[in-house]
Amino acid sequence: MTATDNDKNPVREPSLVRLDDSAYNEAKSILFQAYRHEPTFQYLFDHRKPGYEKRVRATIRELLNLHFETNQEAIGVMADNTLVAVAFIGEPELRINLAEQLSWRLRMVLTAGFASTRRYLDYHEKIRSMLPEGDTFQLPLMGVHPKYQNRGFGRMLLAAVERLCAQNPRGNGLVLDTGNSRYLPFYESEGFRSLGTIRLGDYEDFVLFRDADAPPMASVPSG
Repeated sequence: MTATDNDKNPVREPSLVRLDDSAYNEAKSILFQAYRHEPTFQYLFDHRKPGYEKRVRATIRELLNLHFETNQEAIGVMADNTLVAVAFIGEPELRINLAEQLSWRLRMVLTAGFASTRRYLDYHEKIRSMLPEGDTFQLPLMGVHPKYQNRGFGRMLLAAVERLCAQNPRGNGLVLDTGNSRYLPFYESEGFRSLGTIRLGDYEDFVLFRDADAPPMASVPSG
């Protein structure tokens, strides 16, 4: 269904799409814009040293490569014929331990550097240690392009992630983390609770969990 703008130009409603590797470049761009100013990435990849943006790009690239190589779920929001938001979901059956991904580690060291790779692995392991028992979905990467923020696309995307997780009875919930405390009220309003924090220099990274039995998220108007 479409609405019309002055009865001339059709205005398409935002829609959810499943992503494959054909969306790689668009997803990489969205995630770079979403994460480069995040406190967690600024600490892990040392924004005070030259080459910070290169290290962030390299990390996002290698994480996307690993995600597509392992055939995990990815979804996005299309608006104005443009991919504006993406989420990459770690399936409960594939609790990937990055420390065991030797080819990934090698590519990371060559592109992001040894120190950044070591920090990221340590950070990843701390999150793994906080996961609840049982099989849990993870949301390691989610972002909305800055141009399209504050238009409800993040909430729409997160609701879609929850629905996908609910379709897999082996998953007992969804884990995500954020280094930006201003997002906490949003996640709490969607049924997430804290599993704890990870100290990253002067920052705290918040690890959050939403139980699979939590009430369904509110529907999001698509207009």
